[in-house]
Amino acid sequence: MRHMARLIGLTGTLRPLLAAAALVVSIAPLDAQTGAAAKVVEQHGQVSVLQGGYQVPLFVGSPVKPTQVIVTGPDGYAKLQTGDGSTVEVFPDAKVTFRANYPNFGDLIQVWIGRIRVMIDHHLGPNPNRVSTPTALISVRGTIFDVVNEDSDDTTLVSVEEGVVDVRHAILAGSQITLHTSESVRVFRNQPIARVKDKGNLQLILARARQALLDLLYTHPGGLGGHGGVIGTGGGTNGGLSGDKSGKQGNGGKGAPGSPPPPGSPPPPAAPPGGGG
Repeated sequence: MRHMARLIGLTGTLRPLLAAAALVVSIAPLDAQTGAAAKVVEQHGQVSVLQGGYQVPLFVGSPVKPTQVIVTGPDGYAKLQTGDGSTVEVFPDAKVTFRANYPNFGDLIQVWIGRIRVMIDHHLGPNPNRVSTPTALISVRGTIFDVVNEDSDDTTLVSVEEGVVDVRHAILAGSQITLHTSESVRVFRNQPIARVKDKGNLQLILARARQALLDLLYTHPGGLGGHGGVIGTGGGTNGGLSGDKSGKQGNGGKGAPGSPPPPGSPPPPAAPPGGGG
């Protein structure tokens, strides 16, 4: 009887411990699925988070916590990965807030200015997320899409590369519009969402601009500024591809033909004597 009493007492002691262990095991996949935090998996140029009024640089491996504001410079690019495997690319001259409405895990990112590209991972099952701008609310049902806050009026461009997203106006009441693969729409501050969807080559333009940016970053590490030819993300009819207003790559810092040598340079060699071989 004494042995039985000790066994019952031990079981009573272990029961809370087992319950706590089960809770930890159940929370771990949940946290991985919601992807509350993120980390930087790729970074080039000026990429920072705002802390106490200062810009703190981010590097590969740096964590990004909910409600943190990410800022990229004219040469800045970062790819963030959440715990569920989804990724967000942040392009130059952008300002975004990661999980601005935390602990609402469905709100992925708020775009204040610039361009992002989002790829939602569904390997753990349905993974609803929302992306917002001052003028648009984007509910993600698909996989890959671009969001650009194009100008000072907060005009929002949403373009779907793959999958389905729903877009609603953040200011004006009205029905939402559903975009499928290769469809795009612009949301203007003082206009209801247009029924007409742009099925032209806008997604191709965005994809080419992204690839041109990455090529430039990999071939010219250390920045895009100066004569390197910044590929911008501002407004314009081509979906926010402004740069230096021409979208062209710079000359890489080469001097113009016929320009004088810099001060202190050695004189050019003398010409060979006439008739010399």
